[in-house]
Amino acid sequence: MLDLTTRHCRYLYRLMSCEVLLYSEMVATGAIIFGDSKRVLDFDACEHPLALQLAGAIPDELAQCAKIGAEYDYDEINLNVGCPSSRVQAGGFGACLLLNPDLVVDGVAAMRAATDRPVTVKTRLGIRGETDFADLCRLTERLVEVGCQKLIVHAREAKLQGMSPRQNRSSLPLAYDHVYDLKAKFPQLPIVINGEIVSYEAIAEHLQYVDGVMLGRSVYRNPYLLAEIDQRFYGSKTKVKSREQIAEEYMAYVTGLGVDAKKRNILLKPLLGLYKGVAGASSWRKALALGSLPEQET
Repeated sequence: MLDLTTRHCRYLYRLMSCEVLLYSEMVATGAIIFGDSKRVLDFDACEHPLALQLAGAIPDELAQCAKIGAEYDYDEINLNVGCPSSRVQAGGFGACLLLNPDLVVDGVAAMRAATDRPVTVKTRLGIRGETDFADLCRLTERLVEVGCQKLIVHAREAKLQGMSPRQNRSSLPLAYDHVYDLKAKFPQLPIVINGEIVSYEAIAEHLQYVDGVMLGRSVYRNPYLLAEIDQRFYGSKTKVKSREQIAEEYMAYVTGLGVDAKKRNILLKPLLGLYKGVAGASSWRKALALGSLPEQET
């Protein structure tokens, strides 16, 4: 979700749900240690609970970033070993780390030693043609031993060569049953499922077998999917906000930032899918592309 789930996008999501755990964009350890850490890590207090998602492969650097993440008050530190993009692979981290489970385990152990915040891992089922379910089980067992406190599993394998990130998210088959089997094998470990989950009914179905559901691009494309999450799954009695109310509140936030027109247009991007599936949605998107809200007849 690089360049998508920015702090501004997360502010929008928090307007709809007080309860869901939000995740940062995937942040490379080098960007924190050698770059402008405040720029990449700062966030609004309303975003809590919020997890910092790290990309890295050097245990000492992961430990340093976990400690920094705790100092910024992130509620969870997550290691991504599931992203198959070529840019991530060039850095020696992401999904290619599944070919080096020792390094994954060492990284998690180092992170656990550096912070008292929960340390979690996001992964794929494996690397197509190189790993299998038994490998995932062995890795999970070792992660539990070094203190991993939650495993988030994208329910498909990854292919490191010959596929774009988009193809890796759509062309390879989903295997939800493998995630269910993993949970059955490790009943004490919280396991969260991810991968093309786009409805409340699907969320409820998965929750019969696992501890949680992660929504990624389905929410970016249709943010209003979050509007009833608290009421449906957390027992909230608060009134569900309308799309119009959410848009107005987010626009007030953007206006309050006092940015120029170019930056304002960028900050409006998370609103593009707010009316997905509603008559007039195309007019909404066109108006946002021009940097303003249309009249609320949609």
